[in-house]
Amino acid sequence: MNRNLVVVGLITAVLLLAVGASGCVGTQSTQEKVLVVGTSADFPPFEYKDPKTGNITGFDISLIKLIAKKIGYDKVKIVDMNFDSLIPALQAGKVDVVIAGMTITPEREKVVDFSIPYWTADQAVVVRKDSNIQINSIKDLYGKTIGVETGTTGAIYIKKHVGKNATIKEYSTYVAALEALLNGQVDVIVLDSPVANMFVHKYPVKVVYTIKTNEHYGIAVRKGNTKLLNEINQALKEIMNSPQWEQLIKEYFGS
Repeated sequence: MNRNLVVVGLITAVLLLAVGASGCVGTQSTQEKVLVVGTSADFPPFEYKDPKTGNITGFDISLIKLIAKKIGYDKVKIVDMNFDSLIPALQAGKVDVVIAGMTITPEREKVVDFSIPYWTADQAVVVRKDSNIQINSIKDLYGKTIGVETGTTGAIYIKKHVGKNATIKEYSTYVAALEALLNGQVDVIVLDSPVANMFVHKYPVKVVYTIKTNEHYGIAVRKGNTKLLNEINQALKEIMNSPQWEQLIKEYFGS
């Protein structure tokens, strides 16, 4: 058998297949560059499901899409999950970044890297609108049944500062905690102030106390992913110093 003829024949066959598939030799379809983003879509106005379309939208979602475009991504894929699953998903490589109104804390910085801060918040104590509960200090929460979202800074703060002096009920989402409040299953809920203010406009609830925690939100990437982190930081700086930033704030916060 003439091995050279066999090789030439195989090469010719491959070239013919390439021509048949693409119309010309050597043409390859360019693959889309996709940024996979983890979030927890129960945190309006930062991330939530549009009631009309069911699509995940919000301040954070629009922001990460602007960032992705600036740093060369063709598409953003949003993955929704419970808040306390976000960092494990990031560590496992299931998502590239996390943006979810996530507070930068020393504990979280041990396992992920954060961007520069893009928002500041405190913790708000929320009750039903017809409630007579008055809170003037943390100690006024003693004896109450308090709803929090698992894994959040609000939950961590209440456990640390109230602890066994109250009944603490944890929920997988803020929406579940809010429903528990409206149904009378808890006396108060504790959550980030921007979200609490949004709930006040949509539901029969009110803010009765603000815990000054001065938290800063950041975008999380896997520990050591310096290239992506630097790109995000640069894009974030540019956006925050442009008219786009004011447009985002106006769209999702109204002012």
